[in-house]
Amino acid sequence: MKKYGILICLTLFIAGFSHEQAFSQSFIKKLKDKTEDKAIEKVFGKDKTDQNNQSNQTSYPDQGGSSSSSSSSSGASNNRGGGLSNTAPDVKANIKDAETAFEGKDYDNARFAVRQAILGIELEIGKKILKDLPESISGLDKVAEEDNVTSSGIGFVGLIIERTYRKGDQELRITIGNDAGLLSMANMYLASGSYASTQDQNHKQVKFKEYRAVLEYDESSGYKLSVPFGQSSILIAEGINFASEQEIMSAAEKIDIDNIKKELGEQ
Repeated sequence: MKKYGILICLTLFIAGFSHEQAFSQSFIKKLKDKTEDKAIEKVFGKDKTDQNNQSNQTSYPDQGGSSSSSSSSSGASNNRGGGLSNTAPDVKANIKDAETAFEGKDYDNARFAVRQAILGIELEIGKKILKDLPESISGLDKVAEEDNVTSSGIGFVGLIIERTYRKGDQELRITIGNDAGLLSMANMYLASGSYASTQDQNHKQVKFKEYRAVLEYDESSGYKLSVPFGQSSILIAEGINFASEQEIMSAAEKIDIDNIKKELGEQ
């Protein structure tokens, strides 16, 4: 009964919101607190894929990138096929599947279905954030086919949203997400007094709107602005062939970080 109650609370919590309401701050905050993932693990135990340390990340949209090819023993090669769809998981259908699997005590598939429902919600949030980003910045147009959202489906851990703006040899790459490696590096720079030294010509602490940030410069890769915000999110703007730090900062300011913060349910 206790296990049943946990699953019902989780599924009704997700199902109780419409497509538009799925982006509300209170809902996203509860997801971000990862209570749903703890509940899933408590009900169903450790997932087999977790035990084997296998990746559970899914991307949207499909980039259509190349992959390693192989031919059959006859030497034939594939020249037909529609590829893979980039449709996000159906949230309501997966909740229904989770309930059915749970009633049949098929906990492994119930856990998988709940994770898929969460994944679908995260991908929709990522798509919403991409839609709200500018179509062009500082004369650079977005490269629509390079838009990408990647999610692990476990409550915002590993949610990465990417967009590229480009014209000629100039490029601006925007990354938004919850990535422990990216976030910890920026926080290290901000927390360490040594990085404020005049001896360091590659990094400096700057103010981006009301947020503390780190600005880097590399001869080969150009400028990189890292802006931690909220509890665990970060905005990164990488500029290639920008003339000065003022130019990259001006371009990055076209990103509405407060709106992104709201969409992610950050405080």
